Amino acid sequence: MSRWRPPSPSSTAIITRDGFERLKAELDHLWHTVRPEVVKALAAAAAEGDRSENAEYTYRKKQLGEIDRRVRYLSKRIPVLKVVEATPAQADAVFFGATIELENVDSGDTVRYRIVGPDETDAKLGWISIDSPLARAVLKKRVDDEFEAVLPGGPTRFAVVAVDYA
Repeated sequence: MSRWRPPSPSSTAIITRDGFERLKAELDHLWHTVRPEVVKALAAAAAEGDRSENAEYTYRKKQLGEIDRRVRYLSKRIPVLKVVEATPAQADAVFFGATIELENVDSGDTVRYRIVGPDETDAKLGWISIDSPLARAVLKKRVDDEFEAVLPGGPTRFAVVAVDYA
């Protein structure tokens, strides 16, 4: 059986200024701080002798591989990202960068999300990717508009309660 897999669909290459700066800071931190420390620890572990039974050496090799993989990804991703800073001309409609408040039509529950690029999503903060099913469904909607989003739990109806770009 071959290891070939079809390429995954590419994510949207847009990001907020804050997200862009965070990615650049992460790359800088990994390359200039974390990686040199791991390389130094790896060299010390390698100097201990037999590498076949050296758990520290094995751990540091894996850790270095993970760091290099993330550095390689960030080095390729950052140059293709487009930073979006402008507020859209229609500030009452939902577009990239909007903070939205939605009401579940069936249950009456309200939720608050911010639509951001796929590289800066954070569920704890309520930041959802513009590529997510909910964000795709709510794009271009205005306050009091109702829409249906196909979520993992099934189709759900929402109403837009508020749109903010602050």
